[in-house]
Amino acid sequence: MGKYLDPRFDLTFKAVFGRHKDLVISFLNALIPFRKGEEIKEVEYLQPELLPETPLRKYTVVDVRCKDSNGRQFLVEMQMYWTSEFKQRVLFNASKAYVSQATPGFDYRKLAPVYSLNLVNDNAFSGDKFFHRFQVVEKGKPDNVIDGFELIFIELTKFKPQNKSNKRMMDLWLRFLTEVNTETKEVPQELMESPEIRKALKIVEHRAYTDEQLAVYDHFWDMIATERTLINGTYRRGIADGEYSLLTKQVMAKKEKGMTTSEIAEMLEVERKVVDEILKGRGNA
Repeated sequence: MGKYLDPRFDLTFKAVFGRHKDLVISFLNALIPFRKGEEIKEVEYLQPELLPETPLRKYTVVDVRCKDSNGRQFLVEMQMYWTSEFKQRVLFNASKAYVSQATPGFDYRKLAPVYSLNLVNDNAFSGDKFFHRFQVVEKGKPDNVIDGFELIFIELTKFKPQNKSNKRMMDLWLRFLTEVNTETKEVPQELMESPEIRKALKIVEHRAYTDEQLAVYDHFWDMIATERTLINGTYRRGIADGEYSLLTKQVMAKKEKGMTTSEIAEMLEVERKVVDEILKGRGNA
């Protein structure tokens, strides 16, 4: 294993942005397009669980959740692969964070905005743009905005440095997420020149983690490979969500029995070919 761990990993991502206020402030200010004077000055971390009003309702967990001195909430998630329901999950989490501010007799004018920042290590939207910003706007009049929450998706797979002075920290943070991994032998000088990035690099150094944490790290990437293979297979075959969930459980059971990722991938490929032959036969009938 190299000198650094990949910062997109759940453990490392939270170690960088979920424990160091100065780094998450820099990160959010760089990636969220605030107007001048709206930048974040201070934050406090909130519990990442978005708890329901009653224990029978669902709760969800985000990677990092914090609030600034103006009461604005920020939800940050690192998503390794894209699925069709992820947008709805993001909207659900942002809405839950927004309405959770209200109590009986609450003055709705005091509701603070919620920003959901989502880093996606996959192709999520059509086109070449890597930055996507969603607001509540009037159709045909994008300047007529209802303030409340914003959803931002950044496709890391499409990111290319913009090389603009006002986008410098955005470039550096996204390069940190896309260029630093276990194969990194030498970090580009531009990244090392930033105090924030240097500090983040220190946090993701291999030697900062225990053997147990490194074992979890290896297992994480193994599972990502399996999940990606599984998702690609289900998309090709048009499997419904319920069947996908069942197939996921079956794959996880095979993992527990000792099957490797490559063996599972081979199994899925054989299964795909069988299904394709059956469908082809039906088409010729």
